[in-house]
Amino acid sequence: MNEEELRQLIRKIIAEESNTIPLGVSNHHIHLTKEDFEILFPGQELTVKAPLKQPGQFASNQTVTVVGTRGEIERVRILGPFRSHSQVELARSEARRIGVDVPIRMSGDLVGTPSITVKTAAGQIEIQGAIAAKRHIHMSMEDAAFFGVKKGDAVKVAIESEQRKTIYDDVIVRPDPAFVLEMHIDTDEANAANVAKNTVARLIKE
Repeated sequence: MNEEELRQLIRKIIAEESNTIPLGVSNHHIHLTKEDFEILFPGQELTVKAPLKQPGQFASNQTVTVVGTRGEIERVRILGPFRSHSQVELARSEARRIGVDVPIRMSGDLVGTPSITVKTAAGQIEIQGAIAAKRHIHMSMEDAAFFGVKKGDAVKVAIESEQRKTIYDDVIVRPDPAFVLEMHIDTDEANAANVAKNTVARLIKE
């Protein structure tokens, strides 16, 4: 059993014993197509800074600046690998600060989303794909069977952090054979729930 298999086994045991789900706080970031990356970083390769918990996904060394009508956000990190569409994910509070009214959407649901300027020292692009990510849970097919849920289900989840308990409704289930169990919320939601490093979520079975 390799390290990744052991980590997945530990997560599964934790879930089966307590219905808990590891919690991941998603800071602002961007996904890019290879074509858009080459405009922003001509002649460069997308390089890995650190792996993410979902297999095959990583935080890259490259960052961009996202520009709104009233300001900009620097050092927005690119997450790899390349996607079939370019997409910026911001918390609603920071999007408002720079003058962008982002809808709350699942990743990839970009119809009708606002366009936003993305720039580097080498280039600039305009993409239609600025969203605040809808809270969701990544899980394996085995996890989905254990929790009794299926793709697209909306569930309630309790976050039991120190000094504050928060129940989030309408959390979307995203099972996939390649996924590791983890709930994703953005920084606004994490701050509201007083999330700390070891805070976990608990699925509410109704």
